[in-house]
Amino acid sequence: MMRWLTLLLAGLAAPANAQTFSFPAPATETARISEPAASYRVPVGPWMDGAVPTRLAEGTVEHIAWRLAAPLATLDLMNALRGQLEADGWTVEFTCETAACGGYDFRYALSLLTEPDMHVDLGDFRYLTAEKGPLLLSLTVSRAEVAAFVQLTRIDPEAVPDAAPAAIPDTAASGIGPSAAAADALSFAARLEGAGSLVLDDLVFASGAADLAGGDTPSLRALAGYLAAHREARVALVGHTDASGALAGNITLSKARAQAVRKALVALGADAGRIEAEGVGYLAPRASNLAEEGRTKNRRVEVMLTAPRIAGP
Repeated sequence: MMRWLTLLLAGLAAPANAQTFSFPAPATETARISEPAASYRVPVGPWMDGAVPTRLAEGTVEHIAWRLAAPLATLDLMNALRGQLEADGWTVEFTCETAACGGYDFRYALSLLTEPDMHVDLGDFRYLTAEKGPLLLSLTVSRAEVAAFVQLTRIDPEAVPDAAPAAIPDTAASGIGPSAAAADALSFAARLEGAGSLVLDDLVFASGAADLAGGDTPSLRALAGYLAAHREARVALVGHTDASGALAGNITLSKARAQAVRKALVALGADAGRIEAEGVGYLAPRASNLAEEGRTKNRRVEVMLTAPRIAGP
């Protein structure tokens, strides 16, 4: 039987409430992102009617991921971690596995760290939400050919950061206070790296059209800046449409929208070789197509961080 490795989640904002896990295989922490004074929507039900039900939580939000050096069964891994949570006084509010969660749609509604830090097999993952007093957490577990993966997201409304965040360098002409551009860039990077994908919400497409509407697009400037600052980063732009028309035509249209965004990013100085452009038509709506408001939301382009395939140790 494999040796059990105990890891302490050190560095949480409230050490007295830190959770101790024993993993059923040697485990390595691959990433940790902490956001003080943040809002986070915790999934509390399966994908249904075009959305995942969520519960709004606010406070210090921390995402931690581990890679386990064995391709453990996700059922065994989740049961082991769930048992430890319940023994520590946590109450499980919701849990599901792959198909019951909602498959692809549920997975991409989760704010997960990106590969290689966190890997999710779309055919084999499990999810859990639990609470303990004012604390909320979620666990996502999955596996690859040679490893298993765990992500913990923990929200503590009472946590107080250990120290004030570092000042943001000022690039404003006035020289007084942090610049809005720098703050926005940090926020964009944190959201993209924390969730793995973002909708570029300020892009506007008319129904049936691939061309970007005119006007300022801060999200494109932020993405171009992110790519300039992170030379190793590669992204995929994924175009989406509403449900008007046939699927084949909509896939062509959605890819054309992604290509239009790629062209705009290259014009801003981004490296074309690090940007893919694909389309999925109307197959991944984020709102109902029965009303114009929903159709407008569905006509969008998302950016996803991409990474090489998970390799062995």
